[in-house]
Amino acid sequence: MITQAQLSKILPNNPETAAWTPVLNQAMQEFGIARNLDRVAAFVAQIAHESAELTRVRESLRFTKAQTICNTWPKRFPTLADAAPYVSTKGVDDGRDRALAKRVYNGKLGNQPGSDDGWTFRGRGLIQITGRSNYREVGEALGLPTLEQQPELLEQKTQAARSAGYFWKSRGLNALADDFSNDDDDADFKKITIAINGATKGLAERRAYWAKARQTLGLSVRS
Repeated sequence: MITQAQLSKILPNNPETAAWTPVLNQAMQEFGIARNLDRVAAFVAQIAHESAELTRVRESLRFTKAQTICNTWPKRFPTLADAAPYVSTKGVDDGRDRALAKRVYNGKLGNQPGSDDGWTFRGRGLIQITGRSNYREVGEALGLPTLEQQPELLEQKTQAARSAGYFWKSRGLNALADDFSNDDDDADFKKITIAINGATKGLAERRAYWAKARQTLGLSVRS
């Protein structure tokens, strides 16, 4: 479990740690993360990166620079010209974020080609559940039968945390977070990152949060 003081120290840019602390503790208890502090530290570190310190529970696809789009999806946008049609004008709701969501997410993750699924089922929750099939899975697991019709439910604090906890447990991340004398904890943390992100994007920041979380929770800091 984690206290508000500890959470505030790990997430200094979040002004709502008082509201988030009981929600996180409940989710961590429900999905076995609270069993030991190694799991708690790894979980908090990963969701800190994924959700900008628990301040973002819905994916934003509004990019004002083509290079950022290329960096995020290098295979889909190998050149700046490929990304240019999806660059949003700052402060203007021009619909290019919706078009980008459909471009990168339709035809995968249970999203139908030619539909609005990519936008409707963009990342939500503290681990950014993405895609119609994943929303369906999470809805069934969390007892939210209307989640496909109400995807915004994952923007609520309780469901944002529970969806992250479910994803974490269902992908075997508790075992990876556990500390064993004969394993490589940093390599395991990297595997956790890949399970969540599909790659190692943001690994340096995730490691920094992990070190801060471990120190705050009184655990040894991994080098």
